[in-house]
Amino acid sequence: MSGTPIITAREMGVVGCRGCTQVWPQGTQICGRCGKRLQLRDHKSLQRVWAWWIVGMLCYIPANLYPMLRTRTLLTVQQDTIVGGAIELFTHGAPFVAAIILFASVVIPLGKFFAIAYLAISVQRRSAASFGQRHLLYEVVEYIGRWSMIDIFVVAILSSLVQLRTLAAIDPGPASLFFALSVIFTMLSAQSFDSRLIWDVQSRDMGEAKSGH
Repeated sequence: MSGTPIITAREMGVVGCRGCTQVWPQGTQICGRCGKRLQLRDHKSLQRVWAWWIVGMLCYIPANLYPMLRTRTLLTVQQDTIVGGAIELFTHGAPFVAAIILFASVVIPLGKFFAIAYLAISVQRRSAASFGQRHLLYEVVEYIGRWSMIDIFVVAILSSLVQLRTLAAIDPGPASLFFALSVIFTMLSAQSFDSRLIWDVQSRDMGEAKSGH
């Protein structure tokens, strides 16, 4: 039931470790399982979220403007950006591969940026989405973070395989560095978000609703 109150760990007098999820009584300073410092709430979480988010976005812009791959042959030198390389693959009869590259390099990164920003804003202002939906969104962002380096893996594999000396060679472009940095900073932004703040907002809203009656 949507009106059923949810009891948080803080209200039960315990604190969960963000490293291994082990639960300890409040007042415990260090997790006895993984050694991570325990915090009831990370009040500087949003500051770190926005700091990493901004740096990640600044790196993502040149990642799409500079070439990701530089292909050298006997007669030509071709440089392709992420989108340009996908278009090139599409015109050469590989629409499925082009769609995967666009999804992994454009749709997922932008989706992560919007999702993280939405989560950070939603714990400061009211949101139409339920608390369960917001927590699910956070879990999805955390899960797909490990797959965000697929472009860098492809570039590394191509660079190591296609090295035919004077005949042909594929080298990573400057965009690969910016893209990797953008992925790293976005992951740090997501990991800095204290998801327990979502449930604090619920408790606050329910308290305001009761006082209004």
